Amino acid sequence: MKRMTRAVTTLAFAGLVAISGFDTHAQSNAPKEEFDAIAIVSNNLGSGAGTVQMRVNRWSAEIERERLTNALVQKGPEALLKELIRTKPVGIIKTPDSLGYDLHYAYQRPGEDGGREIVIATDRPIGFWEARNQPRSFDYPFTVIQMQIDRNGEGTGTLSYATRIRVVKDTIELENFATSPVMLTKISARRST
Repeated sequence: MKRMTRAVTTLAFAGLVAISGFDTHAQSNAPKEEFDAIAIVSNNLGSGAGTVQMRVNRWSAEIERERLTNALVQKGPEALLKELIRTKPVGIIKTPDSLGYDLHYAYQRPGEDGGREIVIATDRPIGFWEARNQPRSFDYPFTVIQMQIDRNGEGTGTLSYATRIRVVKDTIELENFATSPVMLTKISARRST
């Protein structure tokens, strides 16, 4: 089975390095937001479309970003996973007919044309069968969502459901278990009450 590997610069992945000209302390004070998106799956795991809903109740603080970055860079992906799980949830992700699953990291930075780039990350649900039998998918414990939202609150993105995260030289690399990430289209963002 062919794996898709995406090399992502450290800056593009969740602002894991300092972003000049952006007040990172205000990050945790940003308002709560909700995101709805159409998720289009077309890979070796299946195909189809559905709605994904995400709610960010708080944005990750600078100290959380630094702790996660240090864990990944200094100790590797296993340490990152442990730190991510220990981090207080920032929100939830769900489909209209499912229970929510905790998100543990949400970071935004200014994008082009007055928009924003948003990265959300969490561990992924591991079922009893998968935990017991530990198939190859067990080695892909992260979910990473990357969105580009324009100034009108609309955008596109990707959702990498079963992903490995590792550092190769000065680049953070995401390797998906599927041949490609889930495409997020028609994303709409709105403030949450």
